[in-house]
Amino acid sequence: MSGEGAAARLMIRAGAWRGPTAGLAPGFVQANLVVLPAGSAGDFRIFCERNPRPCPLLDVTTAGCSVPDPGLAANADLRTDLPRYRIYRDGRLAEEVEDLLDAWQPDWVAFLLGCSFTFEGALLAAGIPVRHLECGSNVPMYRTTVACRPAGALAGPLVVSMRPIPRGLVAQAVAITARFPHAHGAPVHAGDPAGIGIEALDRPDYGDPVPIEPDEVPVFWACGVTAQAVAEAARIPLMITHAPGHMLVTDRRNQESLGPSARHTPPSVL
Repeated sequence: MSGEGAAARLMIRAGAWRGPTAGLAPGFVQANLVVLPAGSAGDFRIFCERNPRPCPLLDVTTAGCSVPDPGLAANADLRTDLPRYRIYRDGRLAEEVEDLLDAWQPDWVAFLLGCSFTFEGALLAAGIPVRHLECGSNVPMYRTTVACRPAGALAGPLVVSMRPIPRGLVAQAVAITARFPHAHGAPVHAGDPAGIGIEALDRPDYGDPVPIEPDEVPVFWACGVTAQAVAEAARIPLMITHAPGHMLVTDRRNQESLGPSARHTPPSVL
């Protein structure tokens, strides 16, 4: 293994990093993890295809394989190379663990989904602040009242991540992040959180709250933690995920996730 992405994975595998991965190995794509028994994997793949904003597929393993595509993360092991994992049973969070070595089963299928940490470097390069990086905290994430398109038994609410953006820079933030369709793309909402069913920005459902300045607008992007909300809502018998904010760092550079240029209309700031 070589390169910053591989070095980050080795540090995590050795237990030297157990916190959120925002800002870790800048310039390299990060990925959400979802692991399901083979019997549920087909429905989840359809769920991702029907809900590409929160669940942009980067890779799917064969049953029992814990090794992702080497073109995405060479010599990686999905059982050890994320800082923290969650195990859901019958829709409830049963435990958090630091590896899956003892838990891994021969029929498990792993999905890697794009992550919004991927576009944060582009925001910073444009002079757009990323508050949770400034605070050294996890990004705040919220369940919304927006329903995902169901697939079989899989159904539940959209989860979003939030970044406060200066009002005059919202359109630029939209244009920048829209270039990253494999990292959730452009925001789904900006402004009044109640418009998508969020009651209090200082009480995120996942991650940490961050301060919002008077001239800033809360801007919301679709989030891969949607899969965890679906596990809870649909009472899925078994789902394994990353702990929110604790991602797989890949070998793919952020620029490789760029989509074609296009015109984008910012969401209405409510």
